[in-house]
Amino acid sequence: MQTERIAVLIPCLNEEQTIGKVVRDFKAQLPQAEIYVYDNNSTDGTAAAAAAAGAIVRTEYRRGKGNVVRSMFEDVDADIYVLVDGDDTYPAEDVGKLIQPVREGRADMVAGDRLSASYFTENKRPMHNSGNRVVRWLVNRLFARDLKDIMTGYRAFSRNLVKNFPVMSNGFEIETEMTIFTLEHNFKVAEQPVNYRDRPRGSQSKLNTLRDGTRVLRTIAMLFRDYRPLMFFTVTALLTGLVGLGLFIPVLIEYWHTGLVPRFPTLIVACFLMLAGMLLFIAGMILDVIKRTTTAPTPSSNCINHNRAEKITRGSAFFLNFAL
Repeated sequence: MQTERIAVLIPCLNEEQTIGKVVRDFKAQLPQAEIYVYDNNSTDGTAAAAAAAGAIVRTEYRRGKGNVVRSMFEDVDADIYVLVDGDDTYPAEDVGKLIQPVREGRADMVAGDRLSASYFTENKRPMHNSGNRVVRWLVNRLFARDLKDIMTGYRAFSRNLVKNFPVMSNGFEIETEMTIFTLEHNFKVAEQPVNYRDRPRGSQSKLNTLRDGTRVLRTIAMLFRDYRPLMFFTVTALLTGLVGLGLFIPVLIEYWHTGLVPRFPTLIVACFLMLAGMLLFIAGMILDVIKRTTTAPTPSSNCINHNRAEKITRGSAFFLNFAL
């Protein structure tokens, strides 16, 4: 009987204070697993501390969590993958309930749900709390889901998902991309409540609320455009057309009353906006057909073409630029 291979993947940037404990904790919980620490070009002793604790240490020189995850998923070969942050905010004791659904084939991704457990009481950054709520609300509304935690850094994956996931994000928005990708490609997704504890004193978060929050929102908008092009461009077309119509109606009323069109610039802008709205709607219909004919229907076929996602993205940008 073939031995089950489990890989624990830990992306790190300047986590010398905590990484040794994280590695030891996961070794105690999963003694058969291989622990990989990917050092994201740290300036402290993160790599040395991880190696001393018994981890396999590799370096990803391109800064950004998305870049690290991309390298991890490409390089590491296993049957079950666990992804966890190196800041000791996620207890290793919860790893068993994350990997069990993957082991049993009930899930391709199990997300550790912080928000239903201790996150809001442990986390001391109010803007992060608000940001998590906003992202959860947006994703659930736009993609018609009911997930509890979109941006958790504690997850377990099947091999099928890891090897078919084309990572396009470079930074912290990778968690949002993971969640939306698995939902839109019909992978089996589950959530398990996990405890969360705040960073220990002296440990600094690398997350910039404004900068990374903006990236996350932009990623949601881009993925919504790529995965739901008809809805995205219909809404955009409607808003653009309504603005154009709002400018056109006063000009039309004035023409009825006087027989004159004194505001030609307003008329030109109004006509342009209404035409742009029509083009946006047509672009949405074309892209919806492209998406339906190029997206693999289920993950079980194991043939999701990574280039197709890029083509959809490029096609969206082309039609959007053309319409505007």
